[in-house]
Amino acid sequence: MSQNIGRIAPLNWRALVDEALRRRKAEKLTQRQHAALASVSVPTIVAFDRGERTLSLAKAFDILRVVGLVDEPAEDGAQEAFVQEAFARWRELTSKLPEDSPARFPHGWYRIDYALEGDLKQIELHKLHDMLAEAELRLTGWPTFWVPTRQDLIPQEVDGVIECWLSPSTDRAHFDAAHCDFWRAAPTGRMFLIRGYQEDSQETFPPATIFDSGLPIWRLGEALLHAARLSELLKKEEGSAITVRFRTLYSGLLGRILKAWANPLADLLVEGAAARGDEAMLETTVPASTIEKDLASVLFPLMTSLYERFGVTGLAPDRVRAEVERRQNRVRAEVERLQKSGIPRHDR
Repeated sequence: MSQNIGRIAPLNWRALVDEALRRRKAEKLTQRQHAALASVSVPTIVAFDRGERTLSLAKAFDILRVVGLVDEPAEDGAQEAFVQEAFARWRELTSKLPEDSPARFPHGWYRIDYALEGDLKQIELHKLHDMLAEAELRLTGWPTFWVPTRQDLIPQEVDGVIECWLSPSTDRAHFDAAHCDFWRAAPTGRMFLIRGYQEDSQETFPPATIFDSGLPIWRLGEALLHAARLSELLKKEEGSAITVRFRTLYSGLLGRILKAWANPLADLLVEGAAARGDEAMLETTVPASTIEKDLASVLFPLMTSLYERFGVTGLAPDRVRAEVERRQNRVRAEVERLQKSGIPRHDR
């Protein structure tokens, strides 16, 4: 072994792990919450806690970054910091609610975040609010990054970002886990949303038993289209190239069975076995200009990775494309109907 002749002491991995655990305890984070903030699986965080050295350096950095043990240029970890702060804010807002409150997503949740990269405008927060309202889509009934206009639900400016929490205490028709969104938006083109599962608020089967095969296509497709629309509004000049770094993390999957529940007559009709893991992280980086042109191609690798958690392999691209086109055609028909009848499209 070569002698250490430099000024940096050898890495004491066990001491670093112990310090991370101490900081996690001080911040009152559970293993699952730490894993979610680091965008790693629960088994990975368990392996980290045991001091195992088989983790990749990237995953170890992700875990250490959450508790402030990675010194890096601010921009390198800007999206991670944004996601961690948003998740911490959601925990703060829900901390005083009962353990079984739907707003705490007791049976699981999914998180979407994206960052726009490129030549973006520098805008004030009130202008971002207007842009978010303009970028909103309603492809799935309950829109992703919904911007309410009702006085008690209007998004608020908090610490230099815009945030919206649909708490269960507000007087509204829906307050199950699938309708208790929390989202944050930064004027630098960063977005975060966390939401519970629609499948867990049904009377026909118990919570945490079903995972619908069609809903992820609709929800993620809507979020990607939102990113494309917001990039158009935020880019400095026409023709500027904007990149979307997009991620979604599904948590609480273990034991759920993949079923075509929301629309059992759809051409997709993908069904599988019970999930063998509790989480699924899906990621893609794509030019914003390609999303609306070929949404199905962007979604296909994400869906393939997700369905594999349920033992489904060999998904054909045409099946995803058919589902995307069916949904888009349905929305176009509804928009035309509302336009002819004179009914506003967004009833908030």
